[in-house]
Amino acid sequence: MRISLHTRLRPGTEEAYERAHQEVPAELLAAIRVAGVRDWTIWRSGLDLFHLIDCEDYGRLLDELRELDVNVAWQQRMDRYLDVAHDYTIAGTAAGLPVAWDLSASLDMLPGGVRQDER
Repeated sequence: MRISLHTRLRPGTEEAYERAHQEVPAELLAAIRVAGVRDWTIWRSGLDLFHLIDCEDYGRLLDELRELDVNVAWQQRMDRYLDVAHDYTIAGTAAGLPVAWDLSASLDMLPGGVRQDER
């Protein structure tokens, strides 16, 4: 399952946010993996952050990290930098960005259901 999220930085916190992500606690990285995350990438455009999370189950991820001390501490640290934060509440499971277009789905819809690259 892939989930895309949008968060937003407070003006002037860009460098501090990026520095913080060079020192994510090993315990948090391990907990993210245990919670079923295969990959998590964050892109920044100005103050806008775009996350792509590849995980087994996003709801499970939120459940497992929500009360975890190392994640709670990390989220408190991130709150210093963010105007729009990652939502770990139950409502957060619906916070993903809607898909506007997907190449794989488009290829699957070619005539005869045959992908162009498989011809």
